[in-house]
Amino acid sequence: MARETILILDFGGQYKELIARRVRECGVYSEIRPCTMPAEEIRALAPAGIIFTGGPDSVYREGSPVCETAVLELGVPVLGICYGMQLLCHLCGGTVESCEKSEYGVFPAELDTSLPLFRGIGQSTPVLMSHTDRVTALPEGFAAAGSTELCPVAAFAAPERGLWGVQFHPEVNNTVQGAQILYNFLYDICHCQGGYSMESFLETKVREIRAQVGAERVLLGLSGGVDSSVCAALLARAVPGQLTCIYVDHGLMRQGETEEIREVFAGRELDFRCVDASERFLSRLAGVSEPEEKRKIIGREFALVFEEEARRLGPVGYLAQGTIYPDVVESGTGSAVIKSHHNVGGLPKELGFAGVVEPLRYLFKDEVRRLGLLLGLPETLVNRQPFPGPGLSVRVLGEITKEKLAILRPADAIVREEIGRSGCRADQYFAVLTGVRSVGVMGDGRTYDYTVAVRAVETSDFMTCTFSPLPWDVLSRISSRITNEVKGVNRVVYDITSKPPATIEWE
Repeated sequence: MARETILILDFGGQYKELIARRVRECGVYSEIRPCTMPAEEIRALAPAGIIFTGGPDSVYREGSPVCETAVLELGVPVLGICYGMQLLCHLCGGTVESCEKSEYGVFPAELDTSLPLFRGIGQSTPVLMSHTDRVTALPEGFAAAGSTELCPVAAFAAPERGLWGVQFHPEVNNTVQGAQILYNFLYDICHCQGGYSMESFLETKVREIRAQVGAERVLLGLSGGVDSSVCAALLARAVPGQLTCIYVDHGLMRQGETEEIREVFAGRELDFRCVDASERFLSRLAGVSEPEEKRKIIGREFALVFEEEARRLGPVGYLAQGTIYPDVVESGTGSAVIKSHHNVGGLPKELGFAGVVEPLRYLFKDEVRRLGLLLGLPETLVNRQPFPGPGLSVRVLGEITKEKLAILRPADAIVREEIGRSGCRADQYFAVLTGVRSVGVMGDGRTYDYTVAVRAVETSDFMTCTFSPLPWDVLSRISSRITNEVKGVNRVVYDITSKPPATIEWE
């Protein structure tokens, strides 16, 4: 894998992670850093190129995000996107002003295809514009390289200085040839060699883990989620026989999950320890109905169980965790924070770990899934539905009981099975056992049973979402199966609320 990096400086744009992913899809490694990163630190990183992201501010306003002007003097090619383009113009002495008429949506752009940035691009191509400011006067040495009907300078170039800018967003699918534009920047302007892939990552990461861990033992809290499972498989490959995985079954898992996790890791070169703490968790949760209190109890109890098991192991050199890149980006820090699926961040320092191993720290979720398949994990685990740390406790409204969990598990399994095999567009879907009971009729007899809610949403970032418009026949099958196969349910409803105002989970 070529040791080259594209540095993405974040100016507050909503698409920063998408830019980083698109660069990696082109075969080049990328990292996101704050726009305030000092120029000398950038020089030490020696990136092959720099991309300035978009952002919601105006460059001419006081307090708007800015980078050191010295960044432009490092001799490293820079591509500015949207706000990033406007900032390049502003820093180099040009003028950016508010538009008389904003551009939001897909518009045809006329591009100068003689330039390397737009080589192989149609002279007129659809691009996504999203701006209320525009460049009205170019700095000395810059030339317009593209335009739309409302934006005379939709792209510019200063090839001698290695500075390029596009007012539109090449990272989104709406910009039809955006991937080619990014590819051109990487290979024709930054002269990258490429070679970044999950296969090359796996080979490199195995060597790095072995160098870091040596002969020490490693401890991992295995939640059964995608990240911790891939982390476990990777560590078992890198340091076979040195890894101990503690899987805490808190009794709040989905149907068949504990059995699947046992089976998946039974044949790997690691020490898999399953702790059945279901009775312990349920007793602590007895009588508790407030959502946040349930979460706190589960997090606290998980940390205690994990600590107890860790102490029984004796000396362990390293704690491993499945931190992935969005966790790092959202925290805004590069520090190694101890955390895991169930808030293992409460582990005391006196456990004496020499350090933390986070082999997935710079991977996006889709990369983690690809790596999991490379490591031989089953597709059912790698592509499973997202699951909150507190498990089914936040999908059973009110107090948690064995009876309620016994109703929700098969109902949730039916929802996931039917939507999964329907091919419907939905990014997350599950069942919720509401606290509502209603009158029904079954076999000419009166019932007074629970109502199950079905939740299915479409989202690209899980920060916002819209409900999925599932076909009536799919919803009908789900309702029929749940009311016929799950004892204690006589009514099924569908949640058609987006986020905001609702959240994805009900609690």
